Amino acid sequence: MIERYSDHAANERTFLAWVRTAIAVMAFGFLVEKFDLFLEIAAKSAGVRAPALGGQLLANIAGLLLIALGGITMILAIVRFRKTSLAIDSEEVRPGTGEQMDVALAVLLFVLAAVLFVYLSYTVISRI
Repeated sequence: MIERYSDHAANERTFLAWVRTAIAVMAFGFLVEKFDLFLEIAAKSAGVRAPALGGQLLANIAGLLLIALGGITMILAIVRFRKTSLAIDSEEVRPGTGEQMDVALAVLLFVLAAVLFVYLSYTVISRI
């Protein structure tokens, strides 16, 4: 039996949760990146004007940033998993890992969500 098995299993579950989150963020970034293609096709079929180029650029940048943020989240998950695994096996008492990186990632996601909200609100209002 592995010593401190339940701690290692909890660490692995946390790691997998981070990986799922990173994959979801990257998938959302891909969706945002390609959403302008959908808008262009929908505009042609509906016979209305296509979205402005500036808005497409903003969506492309936001999508790429989300994909990059997902990749960074994946790397941080690996680093955190490894550090926690070593801390579990260590005999010495170590302080917690802290929450600075978690808060920083949450703030980045909030800023990207706010930018996307403003962009989508602007495109909806400009069509009216």
